Amino acid sequence: MEPVLRAWGANSYGQLGLGHKEDVLVPQSLKDVSCKRRDIKNITGGGGHSAVITGAGELFVCGHNKEGQLGLNHTEDVLRFTLCTALSGFCVQEVACGWDFTIILAGDGLVLSCGSNAFGQLGVPQISGPCLIPQKIESLKEKAVGIAAGLRHALAATESGLVFQWGTGMASRAKRAHQGKTLPLFLTAKEPCEIKGLEDVKVKRVAAGSYHCVSLTDEGHLYVWGSNKHGQLVSEEVFLVEPKKIDAQFFSHEKIGAVWSGWTHLVAQTGGCCFSWGWNEHGMCGDGTEANVRVPKPVKALGYAKQILIGCGAGHSLALCQTSR
Repeated sequence: MEPVLRAWGANSYGQLGLGHKEDVLVPQSLKDVSCKRRDIKNITGGGGHSAVITGAGELFVCGHNKEGQLGLNHTEDVLRFTLCTALSGFCVQEVACGWDFTIILAGDGLVLSCGSNAFGQLGVPQISGPCLIPQKIESLKEKAVGIAAGLRHALAATESGLVFQWGTGMASRAKRAHQGKTLPLFLTAKEPCEIKGLEDVKVKRVAAGSYHCVSLTDEGHLYVWGSNKHGQLVSEEVFLVEPKKIDAQFFSHEKIGAVWSGWTHLVAQTGGCCFSWGWNEHGMCGDGTEANVRVPKPVKALGYAKQILIGCGAGHSLALCQTSR
């Protein structure tokens, strides 16, 4: 049976790829999809745009395009998934969608970006206006293995285990929380700047929320920095200007295999459990309440089913599970 691509939710810019701009309350199948549905490798979304990667490394995009975030060399909204032909010479491995920009990881560890650069979130400071075609981030000299996009900042994890950050979207909150103090350069950089405080670990994955960042090391530990407004960084500080390790005791000393971030909540997966914490107003931490979760808690409703894949939106969470039945 051929897989079916379905979409639902906010659709003000055509980001569902259904050919119109009406919100959709119940999942609808995308019947006219130019990419082969059975060949889809990854799906993700941003402030108002969506992206699909095929097994062949092609990138299809739709939705909001006012800042050129779809990389199609124009600024008109696109109502159906459309091939980004500007990337025809690249094999796309991963894509991260911010509020109004897109970060792309291609083969050979190259990182490209397009869309708004008002906060330096493209990592290419010489571009002043919107970038309509994906551009290589030339100053990122190391090969990347992972990328992430926040509201107006971005991250890249490299082959050697380093993490680079760019975009000034977190800077104003950092300044308010640490008035009069000098901020680390990576919080105000408009091109990739190495994160300080991770020199003794090797990072393999990164994730980003609206105003925070997360790194997962090869030893299964989490390091976090940025805004802690809703307790998503497991700290007493309002804003962490440098990476802080989350104590392994919160995860029953189990090694973390993967991590995902919504705008203000986090989900981590270990070998035997799924943990979540942070903003919980809409119940996205899955603990049965709407109170913020200040320390990681197991999502008991998932039981001990094997979580194959987790997804986080601004205020919701999803888990694809495989039971023993």
